[in-house]
Amino acid sequence: MQPHVAPTSSDTPPAAFGTGGRPGSIRSSLASGAWLTRERVTAYAGMLVAGYAVTAILVVGTSQGMLDRLGRPVGTDFAMLWTAGLAVLHGDAELPFSLSRLAAMMAALFGPEAGVTPWHYPPYFLPVAAALAALPYFWALALWQGGTLCLYLAAMLASMSQSAARQGQVILLAAAYPAVFVNLGHGQNGFLTASLFAAGAVNITRRPWLAGVCFALLSYKPQFMLVLPVALLAGRHWRTIAAGCGTWLVLTLALHEWLGAGPWLAFFDSLPDTRRLTLELGATGWEKIQTVFGAMRLVGCPMWLAYAAQAATTLCVLIAVARIWASDVDARLKGAALMTAALLSTPYCVDYDLVILGPAMALLVSYALEKGFAPYEISLLALVWIMPLAARLVAGATFIPLGPVVQILFFVWLVRRSRDAATPYRGVPMLPLSQTPLAGK
Repeated sequence: MQPHVAPTSSDTPPAAFGTGGRPGSIRSSLASGAWLTRERVTAYAGMLVAGYAVTAILVVGTSQGMLDRLGRPVGTDFAMLWTAGLAVLHGDAELPFSLSRLAAMMAALFGPEAGVTPWHYPPYFLPVAAALAALPYFWALALWQGGTLCLYLAAMLASMSQSAARQGQVILLAAAYPAVFVNLGHGQNGFLTASLFAAGAVNITRRPWLAGVCFALLSYKPQFMLVLPVALLAGRHWRTIAAGCGTWLVLTLALHEWLGAGPWLAFFDSLPDTRRLTLELGATGWEKIQTVFGAMRLVGCPMWLAYAAQAATTLCVLIAVARIWASDVDARLKGAALMTAALLSTPYCVDYDLVILGPAMALLVSYALEKGFAPYEISLLALVWIMPLAARLVAGATFIPLGPVVQILFFVWLVRRSRDAATPYRGVPMLPLSQTPLAGK
């Protein structure tokens, strides 16, 4: 079925779509998205995937033991996860929450020059760490990254399941998304986080209990969960809320039965140090933190102003999410807004967490392939897609917070798309399905 096309006086080809630009102009090409042909999409994505593969081979091939040629653990942040798991297996589940003890254990395992990555997670993530630590380091790293990457790709396919997009093209674009490379390089959990968000959003109407389970499993990333109760309460998703609360309760009781109260007490005791390291001292690096708070600190704003700007952003985002989820807007737009809002509502989001935007973009594309692409929408999606490749570099070199700016732009677009979902864009035709890069079977 062809998407809706707003009434026009002629069958103008996509290159002439625009708001006053002459045919073939840069403005009209950006408006229509005609510059992003299927051939270009395939070529660019293929080159990026090949580049990721070559880089991974070089890192592993030039490593010495568990360290790369620069003396860092292969998989960088994964070394912290594996070390914490070893501590749990050795009966010391409180060790990860002590930076000095974690640093000492990592130095013993990887060498004194390997450094330390702090453990900021609640105890919910300890069972995952322990399971991985039961394997040798490289096998654990391969299973972690390979397994969660497969979950992410499956989540992208599920997000596009209502569209006419070709599965091979979806997988290629999903794998080439630059946040994938950032997450792989850090050995981080962005794939898992994105998969759980996507699974919850996709199943919210068809399998509400499964959505609740998936949302509850996000408890290991509590900074992204602020939007969930707001959205679910606004949308009156009572079965999802019940399933989520039940799953969370079972997880908490089971973890307490296994490890006792010690890890919980250690976690709460570590929160002041976590806040001081991540937000006040910016130990992660302001160029890596892709939030409004991080952007304000990047450009030299005082702490109080950064907190105030983040609080204002969070409040606006939560209000917008509540309004979208309380409406009868398509579930795909709701899911895309939820995931983008999760990133914007927290003061702490690192560039590997931008994997979450992958399913958010996929849901919007799925919706647009059915309803029609609005002017500039394809170009905006391309900007959001490429942003993780440049966000850290641009912020570090120019102090321009590209990541937060693009996220805000994307969220505002989703709010507008949700508001106008019931009415066609007047005066400008949507891009027909047959002329989009993801068209065809």
